[in-house]
Amino acid sequence: MAATVFTVSAKAQVNVSINIGTQPVWGPVGYDHVDYYYIPDAEVYYYVPERVYIYRNGNNWSRVRTLPASYRNIDLYTVHKVVINNVDRPYLNHAKYQKEYYNYRGKRDQIAIRDSKEEKYFQNKKHPQHAQWVKAHPNENKGKGNKGNGNGGKKGNRGGGNGRH
Repeated sequence: MAATVFTVSAKAQVNVSINIGTQPVWGPVGYDHVDYYYIPDAEVYYYVPERVYIYRNGNNWSRVRTLPASYRNIDLYTVHKVVINNVDRPYLNHAKYQKEYYNYRGKRDQIAIRDSKEEKYFQNKKHPQHAQWVKAHPNENKGKGNKGNGNGGKKGNRGGGNGRH
């Protein structure tokens, strides 16, 4: 009896983008990458790569670095944030997100990066443990300049699509 064996060589290509060091410290733990945060309590989006808030201003969507005074009662460290990845300009489909995540309004169920004890978040320059992390990891900071100031992010390790958490 003769046997024929075929060998197939497969190469998996993995593209992982990590931006823990640039996510805002008020962002929830559990994500290695974030494109947008949707904040149901305020019906506001935060676009991590550009570090801007996107909010409804009349019939238009405005992009600002700092939220207007009318949002001053929103505590970004405690309100629920929904991670939205792999969606271009989700605010243009706001009715969908508003309806889908309405029940997250008023929830205070996430730990903010600032309050995390996980070492991977210490690389964020605004994390209270950042200075100690830099001393312990001198080779991981070389050539990074002043990037990663704690206001940005991308894909999560708890899911990539709707980012419920």
